[in-house]
Amino acid sequence: MGANETPDTESWQLNIEGMSCASCVLRVENALSAVPGVRRASVNLALERATVAADPGVPVTALQAALETAGYTARPVGETVTAPTQAWPDWVPVALAALLSLPLVLPMLAMPFGLHWMLPGAMQWLLATPVQFVLGARFYRAGWKSLRGGSGSMDLLVALGTSAAWGLSSWLLLQGAAADALYFESSAAVITLVLLGKWLEARARRQTGEAIRALQALRPDTARLRRDGLEIELPLAQVQVGDQVVIRPGERIPVDALVLEGQSHVDESLITGESLPALRAPGDRLTGGAVNGEGLLLARCTAVGAETTLARIIRLVESAQAQKAPVQRLVDRVSAVFVPVVVLLALATLLGWGLGNGDWEEALIHAVAVLVIACPCALGLATPAAIMAGTGVAARHGILIRDAAALEQAHRVDTVVFDKTGTLTQGRPTLLSLESPVGSSDEALALAAALQAGSEHPLARAVLAAAVERGLHVPAAGALRALPGRGIEGRIDGRKLLLGSTRLMQEMAVPLAAQQARQAALEREGHSVSWLAEAGAAPRLLALLAFGDPLKPGADAALQRLRAQGRRSVLLSGDNRGSVATVAERLGIDEARGELLPEDKAAEIARLQQQGRRVAMVGDGINDAPALAAADVG
Repeated sequence: MGANETPDTESWQLNIEGMSCASCVLRVENALSAVPGVRRASVNLALERATVAADPGVPVTALQAALETAGYTARPVGETVTAPTQAWPDWVPVALAALLSLPLVLPMLAMPFGLHWMLPGAMQWLLATPVQFVLGARFYRAGWKSLRGGSGSMDLLVALGTSAAWGLSSWLLLQGAAADALYFESSAAVITLVLLGKWLEARARRQTGEAIRALQALRPDTARLRRDGLEIELPLAQVQVGDQVVIRPGERIPVDALVLEGQSHVDESLITGESLPALRAPGDRLTGGAVNGEGLLLARCTAVGAETTLARIIRLVESAQAQKAPVQRLVDRVSAVFVPVVVLLALATLLGWGLGNGDWEEALIHAVAVLVIACPCALGLATPAAIMAGTGVAARHGILIRDAAALEQAHRVDTVVFDKTGTLTQGRPTLLSLESPVGSSDEALALAAALQAGSEHPLARAVLAAAVERGLHVPAAGALRALPGRGIEGRIDGRKLLLGSTRLMQEMAVPLAAQQARQAALEREGHSVSWLAEAGAAPRLLALLAFGDPLKPGADAALQRLRAQGRRSVLLSGDNRGSVATVAERLGIDEARGELLPEDKAAEIARLQQQGRRVAMVGDGINDAPALAAADVG
């Protein structure tokens, strides 16, 4: 379904079937761009998807017809189709081709050791023929499609070269030639190597798309709506702007919305990177994909489908991945002329040798040699093999590499951008300090832990972890009652105790004046402050609790090594400015910016790149996905 990009432009997204390599990308883009009214077309090989911007009124059927002529099949994104059942895993043809080719190749491998033997010609034919025409059938299909579309392709060259080698060998076999004068091993080995390259390339493309699939998995399939006083559950596609959405505790928020009723803490770390849940009350905005905490919320839907924040993040990642590395653009240009040039060279070789000495059999052998040697077995295997080898070594050192472009750019990086939460810090709140103005801090911590026993709130887990670490005896608490958005109350040994926010303390008339300067200092450093108090006729403060996200072990050493290498460091985070500034100061980071949304991070990456910098982005969360994809290295 088309979506308006601008008032005078319509945007289509199409799933493309039949693409196999970088040259296919160029042919698809050219075929789409040739359709009258199309302004631009961009193809993402990893997702097998094309994005087309066209004048209003250009039908999607015209785009599909153009791709059909070029040898590809297209359908609009979101259109439901029945996926074909795959008879076997995609590695099976590669394994079969290798098993059939191995007996043909082994004699060549033995020759350097003085061993000269060959399989009988008939046996060679029996092994090579299924590799050529059954396992290699995909090259004939793809080559025919490219010919129908008026262009050549690497698949066509593979089909031509290996068919020539197989055909010449079959003719020589019928003429009674010796077994060592045949070329069956060449045709079988080339097809096996290119099949292996295609399989490795497809595997790399699937890995590239995992980030987007993880983002898409954050969207619930259904939403619970309140209509005419009743709650009904509907598929997400049927939710409309203005609908009232009911979000229960622990549920993922289905759409962007505005809170109408209720209070709750919401985990929005996927969007903001903030490790602490954010309090949301009537009038506050909710982001689709975030997780609701302890309260029941009623909200009015403000955005659905492609207009939600999560959908915009997905589009940012897709757009960044669709951009081509310089070497990929070079491959596109070369592939457009490579096949016809090779065919012309083979024809010139045939005519040159045939007309020169009159031996057309020898001329044919040399022409076949040109086609076989030019077969892109190296192009088909070297790049994906290098990617797999490089990513394997890097993975053992804790580094995941997205593609060859990242490897190409890595050594040029002069600026390293870091996310904060979960990257430089541990990504979970920890009780950093507990200060009691009236008694023992251990006693106050035990009381706080008693109130939090059984709670799954991140701050509650931090309190309980601190009590366990100190080995404290935690008393039993009764009459526990959650106060949504403010804290909790309960009774311990007959005392009514409160644990929660500044707002709760103010409502219960707990005096905080003596601690407000300390509270302000902690909040400037980015820490979250809670209070423990005793309620009653004369309420009194028992303790101030400060929560924060401590640095990861090794973060300081990593930054020191970057400084020693002369690389600039930048901190980009969705967390509050105080917390970001504190971390940057502790680690000696050159530049820091806080309170950034995912699209803001991607924009900052673009700003640095416009300054001529080669940027590496280091992040750990889904909120970092657009910046990771936009950076030269992520």
